[in-house]
Amino acid sequence: MNKITEIFRAFVPEYLEQFGACMPKNHRKAIDAIISCRTRAHGLLYYECEACGEFHTFYRSCGNRHCPACQNHKTREWMARQIKRQLPGHHFMVTFTVPEQLRDIIRSHQKECYAMMFTASSQAMAEIIAKDRHIQGELSGFFGVLHTWGRQLQYHPHIHYLVPGGAILKNGEGWAPTKEKYLLHIPALSALYRTKIKKLMEKAGLLLQICPDIWYEGFNVHIEPAGTGQECIKYLTPYIFKVAISQNRIEKVEGRKITITYKKKGCRRIRRLVLDAMEFIRRYLQHVLPTGFMKVRYYGFMSPASAINLENVRRQVMNAQDVPDVVLPPVIHLKPPSCKSCGGPLTYVCSIMAYQLPPEDYG
Repeated sequence: MNKITEIFRAFVPEYLEQFGACMPKNHRKAIDAIISCRTRAHGLLYYECEACGEFHTFYRSCGNRHCPACQNHKTREWMARQIKRQLPGHHFMVTFTVPEQLRDIIRSHQKECYAMMFTASSQAMAEIIAKDRHIQGELSGFFGVLHTWGRQLQYHPHIHYLVPGGAILKNGEGWAPTKEKYLLHIPALSALYRTKIKKLMEKAGLLLQICPDIWYEGFNVHIEPAGTGQECIKYLTPYIFKVAISQNRIEKVEGRKITITYKKKGCRRIRRLVLDAMEFIRRYLQHVLPTGFMKVRYYGFMSPASAINLENVRRQVMNAQDVPDVVLPPVIHLKPPSCKSCGGPLTYVCSIMAYQLPPEDYG
């Protein structure tokens, strides 16, 4: 069983007794999904062995995006799609953060504030790219991923963007590449991002709850070259379908004490943090997203709604930079389940939903 699931099943009753009365609905929904995942509460899967004909049953997963035992196949599928869509040539990873003093406000108004962060950062980047004197093109395209946790599970909302190194020319014909080590003027981008966030906060009626001093510093923007972009995609993929921590970072669970491992940025030494079970669950749940919120968003010619064909952009990039097309990595297929009796491959037969099971079969 997944270590996180074990922790939740062991300690959630106590957690609900202490905090259940004031718990957000999306937190309760995530808890219920994690605890009931791969139990009769979600029904059964039937498989037949291709070799010996024996039937096997498995519990269905919950499918919740915050469940640590789910989403493995979606993770692989998303990464394969993004690598297939990415443009040839050099890329950059651009990260937008917010001051620490603003995090409590964002945590209390997650749906609105996460949307503000996306709006302010994407608009600021698109506007600066269109006006930057080092870039001859005007229309950019990129995608962003919301990331809310730090290495110790603390609350640290920020957005990572993967940005191709260039833009489409004003007439729509041709690609204007940037230098491989330079994308944008960071101080100008940071200032515009801060201004846009402030206006959105004011429009939402949140400005009076925020100390005025934070509008003078702390809205850091970090830009680093990302090569072809493939490594950046691999880096971002776990953030999309996993929450806060992978089970291989949970070193041990002793009584109520949970030991997790982490590394500081730029350091290879493994460090350890011991958390009480209640604190571990609290830190995990603060990264549960609002219901229906999309943590991956696409802009410019990367947007599904764009009138510009991405394949045309690909050809323009290759012509302008004389670079080869993206080399797709080999497809890694998930190993199908095997028969416990003979080891033969199993073939899916059907699913039985929980409501279709006889009453005595419910867990």
